[in-house]
Formats: sequence, structure tokens, C-alpha cells
Amino acid sequence: MRKTTLLAVAGATAMVTGFAAQTGTARAAEQCGDISIAQMNWAAAEVTTNIAKFMLDQGYGCNTSLVKSDTIPAITSIAENGRPDVVTNLWLNSAGDAYKKLESEGKIKRVAKTLQPGGVEGWWIPTYLAKEHPELKTIEGVMAHPEWVGGTFNNCPDGWGCRVVSDNLIKALDLESSGIKVFNHGSGQTLASSIGSAFADKKPWFGYYWGPTVVMGNYDMTRVKLGDYDKAKFDNLQNKDASNPQVSDFPAAPVLTSVTSDFAKTHPAETEFFSKMSFKTDTMSKLLAWQDENKASGEETAVYFIKNYQDTWKNWLDADAQKKLSKLIGG
Repeated sequence: MRKTTLLAVAGATAMVTGFAAQTGTARAAEQCGDISIAQMNWAAAEVTTNIAKFMLDQGYGCNTSLVKSDTIPAITSIAENGRPDVVTNLWLNSAGDAYKKLESEGKIKRVAKTLQPGGVEGWWIPTYLAKEHPELKTIEGVMAHPEWVGGTFNNCPDGWGCRVVSDNLIKALDLESSGIKVFNHGSGQTLASSIGSAFADKKPWFGYYWGPTVVMGNYDMTRVKLGDYDKAKFDNLQNKDASNPQVSDFPAAPVLTSVTSDFAKTHPAETEFFSKMSFKTDTMSKLLAWQDENKASGEETAVYFIKNYQDTWKNWLDADAQKKLSKLIGG
């Protein structure tokens, strides 16, 4: 299975390379020119930028370069140098005031949510458990039937931001009074392994996790509703010394694509493309799971997406680019 899949990907990559050698340079000079995209140092960002590069180079005749970066260095570079032109997978909650300052100065503009609904986190159970016991879809149901979830809450590892929030939620809910014991994982690996072990034997599991991730792509999970999201309450949950924490569900974290204002003026067609390039968070988790299973690179995963998710990306392109990409991949 793996051999067949990767052979197909390798063939498509070779096809793309050959096509680019024949036509890319000429189109770059006459239509688009050089474009730089910040490539953050996590897997979802690598996949996203390689997909964008493929479509810009082959559909719009650009000469796209991927600049390895991270959130704050990318923002700093735009502030000081006006480059890179594009930043995708920008987690707004991590960008802080530096990003807001760039926006207020008119140097950058957000054009899309890279992920819909965004980065997700919360408390989850396996979907096979939710189907067997629909009551477990709410925290009230979980606390009323602790034996159905194995009597354990798999907590976020120590030192992570989610640990503070989950610890405060445990206190606010008085979770342990229901008979559920809290197990504090020592690392993200053991937390992920606990989910894999539960799914292997179809055993109960209850705990914290987030996406997009390989784990959320590999395993069908159902989120436990903790209640409504309340900004004031959630802000307090993030405080390690919160004296009176109240229950709020986790919000989705905005994950953006932004372009410099100069780029938006000089590249309206490409800016329009970026304004439409958006992935469902679940889809990105599935792509990461495929990448992990096949030990694939970001480029190979991009080709896999382009070959298998045509109904998604065709809507991102203008008519001419769509025609070129469809001809190229035989879609």
C-alpha cells in the first residue's frame, strides 16, 4: 500500500518538475515574478506552503521561494524588511502585539483563515465510546458515569499552556468528586500513546488533545462539551494562580494567512488565491496522518493533497490557473 502510494506521488512530482522546467521560468518573468512565503517550523505549515508553492508556480507562473521561519521572526522580518511577502499558518494568539502593530501601521493584512475553524483543543473521548454511550458527549454525562470513560482523565503534560487551563477546569468542575482520577502525563508522546493503546483494544479513554495533529487524523474522536465558551472565564482559566476558576469550553485559535500590503497591491490575483486557500482542521489532521504513515516529505504530502482533494483546491484558483492545474494532473 505504501509502495503504491509513494510511487504515484513520485511520478506526480517528476511530472511537476518537468513541467516547471519547460514553462515555469518564462511565466515567472512575464506574469508573476518572485514570491516569498514564510514556512513555519511545524508540519502543517510545511504542507500548506508546499501546496501554495505548487499552485502559484504551476497555475500562476510564479517563482516561489519558501523561507524557513517562525512566528515572531517572520513578523520581525516584515517589519524591518517588508519580506517575506506571505505568512501562512500564523497563530494569532502567539503573534501578540507585534502583529497587531504591523496591521495598525498598514504593513500587513490578513486575507484568510488558513484553518477552519482554526487550531482546536478540548477534552475528548473516542467516537466508538460516544456511539455506545451518547450521554458522554457532555461533561455532565461523563461525571455521571465515570466508569464508562475508565475512571481516568488524561491530563495535558506539565509545562504546557493547556495544563494550566485543564488544571483550572478540573478544579472548577470538581471533576475528581465524580470518581474520575487525574493522570498527569509526562510528555506529549505518552499522552498520544495512551490514545493509541485505547483505540487498539477499543477501551475507554477520556482526556485533553488538540489539532491539527497526526493523532487527530488517525483516530476518530468526539469532543466532550464542557459548556459555552466565555472569554472572561477562559482568560481566567489561563491564569495559573486563578483563585476562583469558572467553567468555559476552549475557543478555536485563529490561524491566519496574511500578506504584506505591497504584495496585495502588486499581486491582486495571487492575493485572491491566498484569500481562498483554507483547510478544514480535520482535513489537515488527515494529511498529517498520511504524511506520518508514509514517512513522506511536505512536498510529497502536498502532491498527495493536490491529487486527492481536487474538489477543495479548484475553488481557490482563477479560471486560467485552474485550467493549467487540471491539465497538469489530469483532473
